[in-house]
Amino acid sequence: MDFVAIGHVTLDRTQSGTRPGGAAYYAALTAHRLGLRAGLVTSSGPDFPSDALPPGIAVENVPSERTTVFAMADSGRGRQLTLVSRAADIEEHQLSDEWRRAPIGMLCPVINEVDPALAGAFPDAAIGVVPQGWMRERGAGGLISPRGWDDADLVLPHAQLVVVSFEDIEPFQQVAIEWFQHVPLAAVTRGRDGAHLFVNGERYHVAPDPAMEVDATGAGDVFATALLVEYQREGNAWDAAAAAACAAAASVEGLGAASIPDRSTLTARLAAYRRRLGG
Repeated sequence: MDFVAIGHVTLDRTQSGTRPGGAAYYAALTAHRLGLRAGLVTSSGPDFPSDALPPGIAVENVPSERTTVFAMADSGRGRQLTLVSRAADIEEHQLSDEWRRAPIGMLCPVINEVDPALAGAFPDAAIGVVPQGWMRERGAGGLISPRGWDDADLVLPHAQLVVVSFEDIEPFQQVAIEWFQHVPLAAVTRGRDGAHLFVNGERYHVAPDPAMEVDATGAGDVFATALLVEYQREGNAWDAAAAAACAAAASVEGLGAASIPDRSTLTARLAAYRRRLGG
């Protein structure tokens, strides 16, 4: 196994219908399309479609009576989530010994389901963290609202990379800046405005790759995965961030995960991006 993503796959109810989702779903698909042997540790019920993932992605599923389901709506101030149902927690002891030897791991909680101890479960891996799901709480009627990341001090010592969106950290910006001082690499995605890259705590701007947006769901997870994969592949944070910007832009040009690029598509798009920015 080259890459292991951990977190719930979900069923996302949108205005255009219900489709598979979840940060770990997008992460595993991105790694797979970039040519890695990808695995997914998740929990889902019998209602999750068996054909939602390609055969090339190995799955370890913690049995659950139901899949995590989110209802998504536009509140006029951004996307509003309502939790309809939730699958089982994913605990550290449920990770197999074989998968602990993977060189890249990505922790991708969506609703506080990932045991923070899993950050230390990969002795030799580069660990990426998309902590959005640790920064959510369920209110009345399942309505999701932001909360602080209580277990950051347990996870950050093991992390190579942390990626959040600007919306995730808007109520917690000062605390988030402190997180970025404790990891080699971090990024704040900003949609059409690109991203801010933090290398050893120093901030740099990442220019966006223009895209014809159809659906932005999962773009931040694609960005995070491509950033970690390319950084581990080449060792250059700025080149990895450029590739991540291109991967995320490609991903928004189709519904759901349909437009996540493969290696050849990303290479071509990255070459055009560099030409446009003058190298």
